[in-house]
Amino acid sequence: MLPDLLQAALIQKGRTASADRRATEWAIRAEQSTMTDRTDLGSITDGRLVGKIGLAFVVALLLPSALAAQVSPTTTSADRTQEFEALAREVALLEYQGTLLKKVVKLAQPSVVHIESEKTPYGSSSRVEEAGAGVIIVHGDKPYIVTNRHVVKDSLNHDVTVQFYDGKKVHPTKKWGDSDTDVAVMQIAATDLVPARLGNSDDLEIGDFVLAMGSPFGLSHSATFGIVSAKGRRDLELGKEKVRLQNFIQTDAAINPGNSGGPLLNLRGEVVGINTAIASNSGGNEGIGFAIPIKMVLAIAKQLINNDGEVVRAYLGVGLDRQFTQAAAAELGLTQLAGARVTTIYKGTPAEAAKLQVNDVIVKFNGVRIEDDGHLINIVALWTPVGEEVEMEVMREGQFIRVQTEVTVRPKT
Repeated sequence: MLPDLLQAALIQKGRTASADRRATEWAIRAEQSTMTDRTDLGSITDGRLVGKIGLAFVVALLLPSALAAQVSPTTTSADRTQEFEALAREVALLEYQGTLLKKVVKLAQPSVVHIESEKTPYGSSSRVEEAGAGVIIVHGDKPYIVTNRHVVKDSLNHDVTVQFYDGKKVHPTKKWGDSDTDVAVMQIAATDLVPARLGNSDDLEIGDFVLAMGSPFGLSHSATFGIVSAKGRRDLELGKEKVRLQNFIQTDAAINPGNSGGPLLNLRGEVVGINTAIASNSGGNEGIGFAIPIKMVLAIAKQLINNDGEVVRAYLGVGLDRQFTQAAAAELGLTQLAGARVTTIYKGTPAEAAKLQVNDVIVKFNGVRIEDDGHLINIVALWTPVGEEVEMEVMREGQFIRVQTEVTVRPKT
């Protein structure tokens, strides 16, 4: 249907006002046929909304542009008045869609904080300042701020300033951080705060619309718009931070220095991630940003709070092949590149108890299909309780076998 409309628009050479009216009617008709609820944001599912906004934007933007290319500039007063009226009708559709984003920002802003920290980095004698953002959550009826560890690390509590949306400023009473995930949480003594609404990051799909909020270059409570470009990004080089456990959401919503710790929001106004890093040659946004899924953030934050800064992780006790290739997988009997190849079995570990062997390929862990070595590390360290009996499916010498073991606490290094 849409290509036919575009073709009709391109060959139409009638009067401008008449063509504009037809384009507007097509846009409205297309939007009405796809939108079932124009008034209640909460009743529109994210998946359907992506298609609705996309179609409305394509029809509303492309058709008038195609028509405009076929006509000469209007100079008479009467014709210009007609064209401005037609333009207003077309823009009304875009303005309606724009109110959705305004609602998301309005609902989220009171739950986003601006963070400034002064620190003396390890090995340095000079003081530096760093700006970032954070999100208000509640745990055990107490308010906390979740952010990135790199925003507040190397700072004393009184050197960290948290500024709320209403301008009020406080220092954290406690703060904890986890270097393996770059998650930090701060306890604050404040009342009448507005906690964020938290979403389910597992429900995100590539192509979903998202907003990123934060303090880019110190400009607090800024918002940008984009889509989810990819999920499950691992093995990223993040400079000095060396984040070991990675499962990033990739987005093209502009993320710049200072956005760290701010929320990634879905179109329901729910936090689905915490903005963390960018891939950039210039140091600024180049369309590739990364956020930690909120499910992962909350799992770490709860441990930090409950264990006074300590995160307990399960441990299997294997070394894995980070360069596992399709050719190597085929040699070991696999028809496709998947799983994690074992290169080392450490003594006295659950892996040794399970009688795992070098060149075993772990293809399933507790019923979860393993994509690669990073995926297995995340499953064990982030989502497997210490002391749990687990079952692994292993490819060994061309045969699938099952082994069991009980995971233990990861040794401190």
